[in-house]
Amino acid sequence: MLNRLIQEGYGEKEDFNCAEKLLNAANLTYNLGLNKEALKLASGFGGGMAIEDKCGALTASIMVLGKLFVKDRAHESLKIKELTKELFDKYRKEMGAIDCAPLKERYRTEEFKCQFIIAKAAEILGGILERELGE
Repeated sequence: MLNRLIQEGYGEKEDFNCAEKLLNAANLTYNLGLNKEALKLASGFGGGMAIEDKCGALTASIMVLGKLFVKDRAHESLKIKELTKELFDKYRKEMGAIDCAPLKERYRTEEFKCQFIIAKAAEILGGILERELGE
């Protein structure tokens, strides 16, 4: 459902950036319980943190993993590190990069913007969550 929301253009009319789109869509899909104020935490991660570094859709995916798999602190368990590494490894393998600049160069279009880039992050995150949550 997460990937479908993104593919259908979720967040376009709200003018969300890539990180906001993914986090807001995941909040709906997985009932994360994040309120409007918490969702604003993704705002600075769009466009690779505004410097075309790590993809905003991936950084938002890490936020989702943290919300679902960290009880109090990341250091309590290796789970968040393992899942984050898996997310990045799979994304890099399928897309050829995890940084915004090369991803935009390869996949961004004027018509669809970064929709394919975000949808791929949603697809990979969704697969991890299906396995981990048993959904």
